[in-house]
Amino acid sequence: MADGKELKEKLFNEKKVGWEGLTEKQRNEIFNYCNGYMGFLNKGKTEREIVKESRELAEKKGFKDISKFKTLKPGDKIYYVNRDKNLYLAVIGSNNIEENGLHIIGAHADSPRLDLKPNPLYEEGGFAYLKTHYYGGIKKYQWTTIPLAIHGVVVKPNGEKIEICVGEDEIDPIFTITDLLPHLAQEQMERKLKEGIKGEDLNLLIGSIPYNDKDVSEKVKLNILNILNQKYGITEVDFLSSEIELVPAFKARTLGFDNSMVAAYGQDDKICVYTSLTAILEVENPANTAVCMIVDKEEIGSMGNTGMESHVFDTFISEILDKMGINKPNLLDKVFVKSKMLSADVDAAFDPIYASASETNNSAYLGRGVGVNKYTGARGKSGASDANAEFVAWVRNLLEKNKINYQISELGKVDLGGGGTIAYILANKGMDVIDCGVPVLSMHAPYEVTSKFDVYQAHKMYKAFYQK
Repeated sequence: MADGKELKEKLFNEKKVGWEGLTEKQRNEIFNYCNGYMGFLNKGKTEREIVKESRELAEKKGFKDISKFKTLKPGDKIYYVNRDKNLYLAVIGSNNIEENGLHIIGAHADSPRLDLKPNPLYEEGGFAYLKTHYYGGIKKYQWTTIPLAIHGVVVKPNGEKIEICVGEDEIDPIFTITDLLPHLAQEQMERKLKEGIKGEDLNLLIGSIPYNDKDVSEKVKLNILNILNQKYGITEVDFLSSEIELVPAFKARTLGFDNSMVAAYGQDDKICVYTSLTAILEVENPANTAVCMIVDKEEIGSMGNTGMESHVFDTFISEILDKMGINKPNLLDKVFVKSKMLSADVDAAFDPIYASASETNNSAYLGRGVGVNKYTGARGKSGASDANAEFVAWVRNLLEKNKINYQISELGKVDLGGGGTIAYILANKGMDVIDCGVPVLSMHAPYEVTSKFDVYQAHKMYKAFYQK
């Protein structure tokens, strides 16, 4: 009879903590990589800022706008920007693209937040406020009584674009949404948690000094508009053509006495943006053409001309085929069918405090590597992209061959809900697609938590995928 311990080690799928057994050199490599990641988060909190920062990093690594190329050949590094909120990058491979397709990784740059309404500014009770409309899935109560920053653009009818960022610099003012004191909140606290703060009450406090003229009304609002006009040259009507977002004014920071975690806003899904971006920036002369997608609008269904549901990505790939001199009818469809794609989005991490929401044997855990989801969806896999067993085996081979820590998991218990990503959109084009990203605690909260070990494993996975 075989020794039970040896047999267990051979047959069981043991879930090991990745930090165990690492050398000091390996830990420092992880910490150094995550220092760059935290810096990336601090510079880019909105999709526009992420695209701008990513483009700058790409250009430093030799990537050029595809419009600057008349023809393309293996080794060329290109990018395409869609309305300042999408970025597609590619490194042309040596393999026949019709026979081998593309190796694509897609992540999204948008995160849950508060957007300003078209007519946001009003005065009440001696205060000036901005009215908001929340974006994506949030717990509304989490967005009160925290420091908030204002990011965005105002575009005038003549095309002049004015960028706004207030609340990030130490000398900047910050803003907040007030809440009711416990002494007077008996009625509020009797409500269901999701109704404790109502959407229409998420109003940003921005000022209280009245304009010094006794003959005008709405003096506080007037004073704020005067300040904005002097600083930015805008008037109230200019809010109509603006995209202004409210995000937490927190900086990304190391979490824990052991420095093992990252605490930051927007890690869903900027964590996969950074790990996939830095992976493609390190790729030289791949066999298969490598493509990195940084997309928008995932948090609200991927709709619109900057969401994954648009055909702008198809246009980008078609232009590649044109400039390679190989395009022909139906080639785009054939290339997609031959392609492999990693839908790089975060996974819900097991939280011992809320263990009842998870099924422990099929949960992702912090510090155990990349979280891979064979399928997403809700309840009966509704809306899911379900990867076939052959592609899951292909991905397993990639991970195990490159000694990358991973865990295959689900997002919570079967009937509690679930989630979706851009995976199904690419799968609808005929690609093999699987979801894989970094497990996150407090997902969609103003401050999310990840393991630095998992961040680095994601980067290793994406780089290995591009080089496969």
